[in-house]
Amino acid sequence: MSVHSDNSIHHDASTHHDAPITSNTPVYSDTQRAMLVLATCLVAAIGGFLFGFDSGVINGTVDGLQQAFGSDSVGTGFNVASMLLGCAVGAFFAGRLADRFGRRTLLRVAAVFFIVSAWGSGIATGSIDFVIYRILGGLAVGAASVMSPAYISEIAPSHLRGRLATIQQVAIIGGLFCSFLNNYILADLAGGSTTPLWFGYEAWRCMFWMELIPASIFLIALLFIPESPRFLVSAGHHTKAHHVLNMIYNNPQAQERQQQIHNSLSQQHRPQLRDLINPQTGKVLRIVWVGIGLAVFQQLVGINVVFYYGAVLWQAVGFSESDALMINVISGAVSIAACLAAIILIDKIGRKPLLWVGSMGMAITLLQLVYAFSTATFVNGQLTLSDDQGVIALLAANAYVFFFNISWGPVMWVMLGEMFPNQVRGSGLAIAGLFQWISNFAITITFPIMLASIGLTGAYGFYALCALISIIFVFKWVRETNGIELEDMAYE
Repeated sequence: MSVHSDNSIHHDASTHHDAPITSNTPVYSDTQRAMLVLATCLVAAIGGFLFGFDSGVINGTVDGLQQAFGSDSVGTGFNVASMLLGCAVGAFFAGRLADRFGRRTLLRVAAVFFIVSAWGSGIATGSIDFVIYRILGGLAVGAASVMSPAYISEIAPSHLRGRLATIQQVAIIGGLFCSFLNNYILADLAGGSTTPLWFGYEAWRCMFWMELIPASIFLIALLFIPESPRFLVSAGHHTKAHHVLNMIYNNPQAQERQQQIHNSLSQQHRPQLRDLINPQTGKVLRIVWVGIGLAVFQQLVGINVVFYYGAVLWQAVGFSESDALMINVISGAVSIAACLAAIILIDKIGRKPLLWVGSMGMAITLLQLVYAFSTATFVNGQLTLSDDQGVIALLAANAYVFFFNISWGPVMWVMLGEMFPNQVRGSGLAIAGLFQWISNFAITITFPIMLASIGLTGAYGFYALCALISIIFVFKWVRETNGIELEDMAYE
């Protein structure tokens, strides 16, 4: 099968991109296959770790940005949210470019961007160059956010796909947790985020530079993992695809799976955006709207306000900077525990039940936060919660984080990585990823404005309303994907 410049695909055994499959294909034991798949998925999940670290590191640098750049609340909101513009662009184009150049190739490009962004964000001397470096980081985060789960889903066998894809969310939360811990330790060592720490540079700048370590590890590790077999088949690299599939399945199963992948792809053209339109009705496929809904609701419940502005939020109700940063660390630990629970449950009870539980749990805990914040009073010009309500708010906030990370946090990424048929996976991920990051940007940049205009009560009231609406969305629109092979995902 060869791919011609007009994107049509023709069957021609004499023009394969690779040599014919031979009997020299390596034979792996079941244990070796399991270890190879796990190791490969763990490498891809480092992209999720960097996604989390790069998103969370900004949490402890807000005071430093305000002081260094002299920005007001709107300017600070844009500095914090600027990365998300790059995320939207990165997510959209990564899905399309991955269909052309491969999933692994796009992850390598993302790793380079992570390195450049981490260094540049720390040396920035003004808002303009800081925003440029953060947008570069955003391109990397956006690409990793859609390519890591897609790659894992395309490598993992169906009965393990949910658990292995959930590693991505564990990695994201692990990255957030490490960024919170990194912020807390460096601020504590320096005596504050705006105090010089190393070589005369403020602690907040060093917080960004610590990302260079995992970003470099990611780039090196990506040199040792294979390309996605689904991409290899679509590109006509049949021998390479067979070798990768042979790492996952025994030889007869590998050959059968390769044929199924081949059959699931269009024989007229390689994957492209127009595949998202139903040729019979001229309308966008229903599955695309479901993907957009999942992506948008994951943000409208306000989770990234906790991740990006956690320190600001807790200082707003009377906690010190040190205590606020420690609360972030605790929330990160709770998140990891929730993701580990999701790994255990997602392939046993399915995706949809977890979404249900998460939506209801988030709605209840957000309403509890709304009530707690409504009781806050001003003491010496500082908004303060009573001791009882402060404890309740902390418990409710961490329960909210738990419900999110056992449900919408991992399940949304798992479903986006697996729910689209092979022909439209890259394009579907591009559209859903674009909407996910646009929603993320909108929620993030509006929080400082909402905080100043309608307060914490109004802001969290809005997020609670969105959590309630998400219950209806899951009931009416979302269909279970647990245990279904990627080649059997239906067009709708």
